[in-house]
Amino acid sequence: MDTVTLARAFFGTSLAFHIIFATLAIGLSAMVFLSELIHYWKKDRDFGILAKRWTKSVAILLGVAIPSGTIVGVQLSLLWPGFMRIVGQVIAVPFQVEIFAFFLEALALSIYVYGADRLRPPYRVIAAFLVTLGATASAVLITSVNTWMNTPAGFKVKPNGTIYDVDPWKAFFNPSFYETAYHVVVSALMTGAFVIASVAAYRLLKTSQAERLIHTKALMLSLVVAVAMSFLTALSGHESAQGLHEYTPEKLAAAEGLFKTQRYAPLAIGGYVDYRKKEIIGGIEVPYLLSFLAGNRFDTVVKGLEEFPRWTWPPAYTHTLFNVMVGIGFLLLGLAGLALLVWWLRKRNGQPWWPKWLLYLLLPTGPLSILGIEFGWIFSCSGRQPWTIYHIQTTAEAATKAEHLGALFVAFALVYLFLGTLVCLVLTHYFKRHPIALDLKSNETLGEDTHGAAH
Repeated sequence: MDTVTLARAFFGTSLAFHIIFATLAIGLSAMVFLSELIHYWKKDRDFGILAKRWTKSVAILLGVAIPSGTIVGVQLSLLWPGFMRIVGQVIAVPFQVEIFAFFLEALALSIYVYGADRLRPPYRVIAAFLVTLGATASAVLITSVNTWMNTPAGFKVKPNGTIYDVDPWKAFFNPSFYETAYHVVVSALMTGAFVIASVAAYRLLKTSQAERLIHTKALMLSLVVAVAMSFLTALSGHESAQGLHEYTPEKLAAAEGLFKTQRYAPLAIGGYVDYRKKEIIGGIEVPYLLSFLAGNRFDTVVKGLEEFPRWTWPPAYTHTLFNVMVGIGFLLLGLAGLALLVWWLRKRNGQPWWPKWLLYLLLPTGPLSILGIEFGWIFSCSGRQPWTIYHIQTTAEAATKAEHLGALFVAFALVYLFLGTLVCLVLTHYFKRHPIALDLKSNETLGEDTHGAAH
């Protein structure tokens, strides 16, 4: 590999690892907040138990998110010095403010974890909300930098490369910021819900009769959130596609394997793009649909790749990334919707339990949602190639000139593999040592004590 490719692979691996934990920090903390809210509102102690247990997962995941996020920040400077030269002059604000968002998340989580038994219920709800707010704000702030790379704004560049006329807030609120930040947040909430759904489905397949009720509540809450957030993710994805049409037409053309500019452009589903033959092999074309998605009109003109110089075309696999991302999203929406429909129908017939075949279908939804997030970010970054800052700076210009990155890349990949395995082992070990039966028993004892005190 050449240095630029190694730098991309190195940084991409670090970012892919960190995104898992950053996404779950938003999604799981939001589920904790909702559970605490229901606990306070309905006085249902089962939701208090769920919030307490899910918080332990958030704390463990945050323990890895912090160092992995720090590594990504350091690698930005070491692997992309040319990029950071411009970032430092134009859009350093999100990096600075993100520190305060992280402080809010960490402080609120510390209060919630270590003071939950001492806090009154309303304050637990507030603490859980602040954790979610901090995690979400952190993600939105960093997302603004990514959107600025796709739709740069707030500065001008002289022919000699000098940056001038800088407006950091215009850079922050760049043209694609709002739609992308919204898409990132709702997809993270969706992912957290599906991870909870996967675990709840697994526990319902394995658990005793006494524990079925609490896992059913967890599954119902997660599926309701999952359906809502999946639907919003699909809508925001549509808005993002229109943003691609307006601001980065090469990426949209590559995503759909469209070579010729045309009205009534078809949407290509599946297959793979052959740049040599300039066609999609094995795909299914839906007439007119791409034009409609791009501009809400069937006669919208969509630019093809032939409008642009060959060296600016994104990689051919952009189409595959886009298809997998969208396919996973619609599959998850369908599974969650099907699960709620089956539950409603069975409940009407006096069978308020989940059929095993449905629980098995829900098992992979958590991992699939994480894969969808990964493919989405890879699509966003790879589809911008060969640019780091769209039409301003190429990836080759941004990358380090240092050699011998291969050994470091392998070393860090092994570290991430070790950390990922360790997180799984720690989570498994902790919840085996602290089964939910103990929490339920403690809850029953507390209820009996409270009842006795009342008399």
